[in-house]
Amino acid sequence: MRHLGRVGYEQTWARMRDFTDTRDALTRDEIWMLEHPPVYTQGQAGRAEHILAPGDIPVVQSDRGGQVTYHGPGQLVTYFLLDLHRLGFGIRSLVSRIEQAMIDLLAGYGIAAHADPAAPGVYVDHAGGLPGRAKIGSLGLRVRRGCSYHGLSLNVAMDLEPFARINPCGQRGLRMTQISELGGPDRVATVAADLEPHLLARLRPAAPSA
Repeated sequence: MRHLGRVGYEQTWARMRDFTDTRDALTRDEIWMLEHPPVYTQGQAGRAEHILAPGDIPVVQSDRGGQVTYHGPGQLVTYFLLDLHRLGFGIRSLVSRIEQAMIDLLAGYGIAAHADPAAPGVYVDHAGGLPGRAKIGSLGLRVRRGCSYHGLSLNVAMDLEPFARINPCGQRGLRMTQISELGGPDRVATVAADLEPHLLARLRPAAPSA
């Protein structure tokens, strides 16, 4: 488990690719927790029409799954450099485990959240007393050579305005929310420390079949 502070997106992405390309069967898995300076990242399936008005925020074409999202200070980003074969679960199981870790964390803050099998991520209903649902946590992963990289972003206490310049995750009109607005902590370091045990509990290796 590494806590990297605030680091650039592209340099971190390069480190993830290098880690994945050079690891072997004995390489220990790692989880990186960090923040990024303001940046839009476009997933492999991303469509240009979902980037509405980026302004002076750079747009980076990434190799993760999913559509466009925003990263910025006050958002916890967590990257999962895991050997899925060794852990014994596939990408769908990994996504569900990460989502549930975020849901477990939020429940501890008194925030009721849920996942949506049709749209990966974590959502809150009636956030701020407004109708409908809002997204609080996003997911975008890549698997190469049986190993994962990229990961989750969880909104803690950030400027949400840049999300209005895109269709977040390719969903028009999707509202975003964050932990600090729903009664939870407003420090990324606090949320990172609180999320860590939930991730470790959910990412235990699958039991071998009989």
